[in-house]
Amino acid sequence: MKWFLDARFGMFIHYGLFSLLERGEWVMNRERIATADYMKLMDRFTAEAFDADAICKIAKQSGMRYVVLTTMHHEGFALYDSDVVPFNSMKSAAKRCLVSEFVEAARKYDLKIGLYHSLNNWSCKPDGADTLENKADYDLYIQYTFDRIEELVTKFNPIDVLWYDGWWPFNADGWQAQRMNEMVRKHQPHILFNGRNGLAGDFGTPEGHMSAPSPWRPWEACITHNDSWGYSVADQNWKSPKQVIQMLATAAQGCGNLLLNIGPKPDGSIPQPSMEMLKEVGDWLTRHGDCIYQTEPFTFNLMDRTGHRGDWSYHGPFTAKGNQLHQIITRWQTEGQLTYGGIVNKIKSVTLDGMHSEVVSFTQKGDVVRVTGLPKDNPDTLYPVLTFECDGQPELNTTAGMRVPAVKHPPYDPCPSDIAH
Repeated sequence: MKWFLDARFGMFIHYGLFSLLERGEWVMNRERIATADYMKLMDRFTAEAFDADAICKIAKQSGMRYVVLTTMHHEGFALYDSDVVPFNSMKSAAKRCLVSEFVEAARKYDLKIGLYHSLNNWSCKPDGADTLENKADYDLYIQYTFDRIEELVTKFNPIDVLWYDGWWPFNADGWQAQRMNEMVRKHQPHILFNGRNGLAGDFGTPEGHMSAPSPWRPWEACITHNDSWGYSVADQNWKSPKQVIQMLATAAQGCGNLLLNIGPKPDGSIPQPSMEMLKEVGDWLTRHGDCIYQTEPFTFNLMDRTGHRGDWSYHGPFTAKGNQLHQIITRWQTEGQLTYGGIVNKIKSVTLDGMHSEVVSFTQKGDVVRVTGLPKDNPDTLYPVLTFECDGQPELNTTAGMRVPAVKHPPYDPCPSDIAH
């Protein structure tokens, strides 16, 4: 798991026939498009601008450590040459195995490789609905699913993650998930699984929110750059580079990863807003990656009495690594100084990292640290970072009172909080 625990940032790619219709990846289901009509899109699927090398290169330059590609979404169209899946990219106008190209490019740029594969399949017969009504159809469907997955992990070997999805209509027993995982590990013993075939898997996948599992386990939050997984021409609600950095900070605090999705356009090209965001975030990580990669847990809970290291600040989120406490300053309003209460450690030095780094002055009295001599204007194009060199493992203990009690106590809420609801 070490590479996964240290990764912090990955790219998710949702691409398929759905991209041609420009209405998201569930368009076949939402509009009840018959398989015979839907698969006619294969004649238009040229993928002429799908450049796996360029995609993986920008992922690497953006500070990403791994990539995950949809090999087959719920629609049942595979982006690879298949003897099992009848609808695939080699039989489309593209006449290409896009997954092979992607795996080769990821290896070239030293990116870990995840392959997404849907268990559900709207275009096969029998389909998921049939299996609920007929035991013979269930047996055929499960065997077909196993055949698909076995072909995938045999054809593309080695990869690092098998990313299941679309687990309707079964739980782990219905998918025979334990046998499924054992089959895959027979071919690739090192592989990691997510938890979307009904079993817990090797890591959690909170979708659309940056929430570490409780109790903690390895995790990645999968989140779209706009509000759609597959390309949607009407969805222009792009997350800014600053929003992406704040999500990375949350991942760093909770020792998880951000798997950020990009939905290529019908021709396979990356939308320009995504390209611009990736470059800006990558440049920022080049300057400030120390506060994101290989960090330690630095969170807090409203009601927990013990075990706290982190806390919140008006100025931005904290991360920690070794004896260093980092603050990503998302609100630069200094008047030349910033003041912090509740710092348990003795501070040895403070560095301001913007476009350039400089040691800045500070004073400490008890648990209050005042950083002085700061510039009036934000010294970074996005967010600067203050780094406090501490005399030990960083810890904040602020609480909702004006001093820290000498007995065990809740930091904020002594009873179940309505904030959680």
